[in-house]
Amino acid sequence: MTRAFYIGRFQPYHNGHQYVLEKIAGTADAIVIGVGSAQLSHEKENPFTAGERILMITESLKDIRVPLYVIPIEDIKRNALWVAHVRSMVPPFDIIYSSNPLVMRLFSEEGIPVRSPAMYARELHSGTEIRRRILKGEQWENLVPAPVSEIISEIGGVERIRQIARNDCDVTESSGGHSL
Repeated sequence: MTRAFYIGRFQPYHNGHQYVLEKIAGTADAIVIGVGSAQLSHEKENPFTAGERILMITESLKDIRVPLYVIPIEDIKRNALWVAHVRSMVPPFDIIYSSNPLVMRLFSEEGIPVRSPAMYARELHSGTEIRRRILKGEQWENLVPAPVSEIISEIGGVERIRQIARNDCDVTESSGGHSL
């Protein structure tokens, strides 16, 4: 049995992630998905909670026919210990898929086979680009699976991203600020 591991922040989960996971599902018997930086949310670069990201992933992968384990993983800020931390938090796995150079290096130093999956239109399919489009009021829904768009709408994600991206000079009485 081959159990693959794939980790990302998924801020938000998008079509690039979907493409990679569908490819992995074609070769692995099971997939462990690590939701990285699980402790972060409500920030410009990390607007969604771990629970919201898990929901995005599981709803988008309902048609995948291999077992999936979606596990939140908090940061520990110590790269030399990070692989051991990850391994303590997730089911055992045989191979990791990542294109992140640091992740690839850390796992390969521990003797774990690493594969770099082909990326899917990376310039469009990145959390940074999707969040930028949301902030600018540009089209973004076509870059994420339909369930992700629905979840972002359900949780008020567009409004959240726009509000947390503002600074205190942008707040006025009419937008919820208060005079002293």
